[in-house]
Amino acid sequence: MFKLEQYKTLVASLITTTALITVSQAKESESTAYNGLWNAKKDISGGVYYPIKDGQTGPYKVNPQVYKNSDVSKGEDGIKVSLNHGRVPTKNEYDAWNKDINGLNEGLPDGYGYVDEGEILYEQQCIMCHGDFGSGGGGYPALSAGKAKEMKKTLKNNRWLNPTAEGPSRVFGSYWPVASTLFWYIRDAMPHTKSKTLTNDETYSLVAYMLYINGMKVNGEIVNETFKLDKEKFKKIYMPNRYGFIPDIDGPNGIENVRAFYEVPSNYSAKRLAKGEKPCMSNCQQTKNIVRLEEGGGITDFEPPISVVRDLPVVVKDEAHKVSFDAKAAYEANCTMCHNTGVAPKAGDKTAWSTYLTKGMDKVYKNALEGTNMGMPAKGGSSLSDEEFKQVIDYMLKF
Repeated sequence: MFKLEQYKTLVASLITTTALITVSQAKESESTAYNGLWNAKKDISGGVYYPIKDGQTGPYKVNPQVYKNSDVSKGEDGIKVSLNHGRVPTKNEYDAWNKDINGLNEGLPDGYGYVDEGEILYEQQCIMCHGDFGSGGGGYPALSAGKAKEMKKTLKNNRWLNPTAEGPSRVFGSYWPVASTLFWYIRDAMPHTKSKTLTNDETYSLVAYMLYINGMKVNGEIVNETFKLDKEKFKKIYMPNRYGFIPDIDGPNGIENVRAFYEVPSNYSAKRLAKGEKPCMSNCQQTKNIVRLEEGGGITDFEPPISVVRDLPVVVKDEAHKVSFDAKAAYEANCTMCHNTGVAPKAGDKTAWSTYLTKGMDKVYKNALEGTNMGMPAKGGSSLSDEEFKQVIDYMLKF
């Protein structure tokens, strides 16, 4: 917060020139911006904002041309400006964009799906990135790590205090506060290369499968292979970590919860300065509040041991390994979701590959290894080495 005692003049923006506005020293009761000075109002972040009043916003002059032809309303807080940068969307336009689903499950569509149908969909369109039973792989996040309620307990694990403990398990079931985010994200962004192609029923099926592999219950009912998830049951999903995040942003008091949270500096490791107290600018951390690892402390028994070598790995051309590596199997495990469904050229399709090959094999290899902005993930999202993935490309280009 700015204190008036520190200021005699303030730079202000005028219509065409810059001028100095002299501000007299405030009374003791007006030592901060928020207790009435300049018509300041609370901002959601804990700061303040300044509505337009008497041709100024805070201490600064406002160019009247900015709001001359705009929708202007006057109230106790001063002038409120609503700039007109377009038109109101039609109902169809609005409905086409208004597809979000919030933490209160508002926006959920009608539909239903079964766990067993979700399992089939998952194995067809998800497993190559998220692994068997949501275990993760290829650089993409895991979706399950066991029973959600039990996994939630691992969020308190501290590997410094207990080096043998598992780290926190932050997957859908254990960590996420609401399930609506999962439904929304799957429907609008998945599968990775064919987003927005799933129906509402298919999305319900996939969410049902996620609940199943996370060992969850819905309204007391165990989610088994025959479980049916619909809109009404979805609203009764309770996530184990529902109240594990602060502040609580859901519900009618969400915004006020955020404001109240930021009004207490200790909530985010900050400090409110007393009157006349100067902020610390260097060597501010108190040693007594710092937890340090003593010599020999911490985790040391890594398997394999952690290397401190910073050199790039040496590329070894192992002809024997090339022979034993099954490029076809690697293709079927990592690439068929796109290359066998028409999203990308199929292996052995000379006509489809001809356009890409005009750029040369070096470019084909580069795009395959690094990914492209057209949806191709680096190395197809696999954990194969560069040399192995080049062999996969060679297999695809055998005409």
